[in-house]
Amino acid sequence: MDRLRVFVRTFEIWIFLICAPLTSAIFVYGVQLHIIPGRIYIHGRFFLLLFLLMGLVKFTRGNTGLKDLFSPMLIWKVPVRWYLFALLFASSIACLTLCLKAFYLGGDFTIFKLNFSAITSLSFVINMILFALVGEVVWVSFAVRQLSKFMNIFFASQIVGLVWGLWWAPIVLFNVGVIEDLPILALIINMMGAAGICAVVYGQTKSGICVWVLQTMLNAACLTFPVAPGAGIQTYWAFSIVYFLVMLGLMFYFNRTKKRSQKQNIAFTKIIN
Repeated sequence: MDRLRVFVRTFEIWIFLICAPLTSAIFVYGVQLHIIPGRIYIHGRFFLLLFLLMGLVKFTRGNTGLKDLFSPMLIWKVPVRWYLFALLFASSIACLTLCLKAFYLGGDFTIFKLNFSAITSLSFVINMILFALVGEVVWVSFAVRQLSKFMNIFFASQIVGLVWGLWWAPIVLFNVGVIEDLPILALIINMMGAAGICAVVYGQTKSGICVWVLQTMLNAACLTFPVAPGAGIQTYWAFSIVYFLVMLGLMFYFNRTKKRSQKQNIAFTKIIN
């Protein structure tokens, strides 16, 4: 058992990244075959992911690992600008996408018609917030954080984003409890952009709460702004690509700023010594 624990601990992150989409596919297939009761599908797909991770971390690192997993959710004292960023970023990208679409269509700004019907249900909003929390703990607090220990934060976030998209793929193919008719490749690009932005926010704040707000607002933006496939597959493709490209720009900016700061600290240290 000890040897198994050491092995699993050594490859913990890779084992999780392989098992996450596999368990999602098995779970969805089980629901399709009516082996797994359909009534647990909506919440079960998220909690299965969370419990998979918690079981893995409990096995390898015990209660200390579980505390570390949720510790970013205790960090809330961060500059207000990051909460504003988390609240407004996804909506800004949606607006930018619709502006580009309007100019492409010759100035047709009637496409900015918002739909709040999906978020008027209190139970739906609570579920959306809860599911965003699971995503923050699993994909950012654990996966991005673990990968970034031995690789560049950009590559770490993109690996996580790719697996995140693959986790969604069986659910999208099932086409129940998700925005209908999502193109899987565009979704993966969107998830890679989302993982990158989450990594930027987490890298600057170390706050799981900020990332949680960011992901909640991404879900809300996709439901209220006409950027989902219901407004046209091309629109969702554009939204995913714009989100990804803006993430690349922000990632480059903050990485460059970080390197410049490190060089200044090194130079200052040399002057002191």
